[in-house]
Amino acid sequence: MSDADQVQRKPVGIDELLDRVRAGYERIGPEEAAAEAADGALLVDIRYAALREKDGLIPGALVVERNELEWRLDPQGSHRAPQAVSHDLRVVVICNEGYASSLAVASLRQLGLHRATDLTGGFQAWRSAGLPVAP
Repeated sequence: MSDADQVQRKPVGIDELLDRVRAGYERIGPEEAAAEAADGALLVDIRYAALREKDGLIPGALVVERNELEWRLDPQGSHRAPQAVSHDLRVVVICNEGYASSLAVASLRQLGLHRATDLTGGFQAWRSAGLPVAP
């Protein structure tokens, strides 16, 4: 990118970036995420350890720290999780409140995981919906 290109680009705030990212896919709610998990979708919890210890875990969700997400879910990656079997895998990313997960989905989609989405409201919405949480 030339210096002229950099000068002409207007900085994007996080709210606008989230809007742009989310416009590229359909987000889902807690009940839909639970139903998709029952049909084989992979729920991926990217919350950091302190939040998981404080609030609990979604039974059956794969826990992957955000800084490892792309390496663990890339089906072509040498450090992939056993569940990362295909670019066609339905992945539902879950953070605490549904913000970081949207940015994570954008990254996964760049890797070719075209069915990746995230949970609107994150773990807190899951718990508020009365869905299962393990200590």
